[in-house]
Amino acid sequence: MVGIVNGEESVENIHVINRTQKKYATTNDKGEFNIEAIKNDTIVLTSIQYKSLTHIVTADNIKNKTLNINLETQVNELPEAVIGFTLTGDLSKDVLNSDAKRTIDFYDVGIPGYKGKRKTKSERLLAEAGEFEPSMLLGILGGSVPLNPILNAISGRTKELKKRVKLEANTKMMNALKNRLSEAFFKENELKEDFKSDFFYFCAEDETFKTRCASSDLEALKFMKEKYLIYKENLALKE
Repeated sequence: MVGIVNGEESVENIHVINRTQKKYATTNDKGEFNIEAIKNDTIVLTSIQYKSLTHIVTADNIKNKTLNINLETQVNELPEAVIGFTLTGDLSKDVLNSDAKRTIDFYDVGIPGYKGKRKTKSERLLAEAGEFEPSMLLGILGGSVPLNPILNAISGRTKELKKRVKLEANTKMMNALKNRLSEAFFKENELKEDFKSDFFYFCAEDETFKTRCASSDLEALKFMKEKYLIYKENLALKE
């Protein structure tokens, strides 16, 4: 069945799920999608920018082989702001009259601080391990070269830490995919509950994870299906 989604915001990458048939699709930049459906199937459309909508497939939908959906924009209302005093328009006076207090930071107490992005534990460990360079070998006899980068390179610790840092960078995307697609994916691809989280980590370790899953949910689902087949084979070998 061919469908089209209409709305005031972008109509691209809207999730279309046939709960009855356990099929799923996403819209293109024109709001178009293709999904298998028969009469009385339950079609659910979800996205961030629109309110969720549930549609029951009618006989007319089947006859015309089309599904035209109008979505209502999701409006996030902010709570009413309460102002403690009347603004005069004079910035210097308004600041003096304000009850707001600036938080104390490390400069207030004379301690130098770092305002950059906080490193993860793995990033800190990688920095401490050091980066090995071949030229370091020339300075070993003179005792002027730290041994940690060399020892960590030989033992494989640096390589393992780099792998861990890269995996952490994929964790945010992995969790987003898990929250958004997990339910629909595992309805069609069965897996024991104990293995589901491990499966997503298995996906995140793949070299192509970020490029394959960042483009669209449809491509991410194709990638997950490919990894699922390999994961099931690995489980069978372990058993």
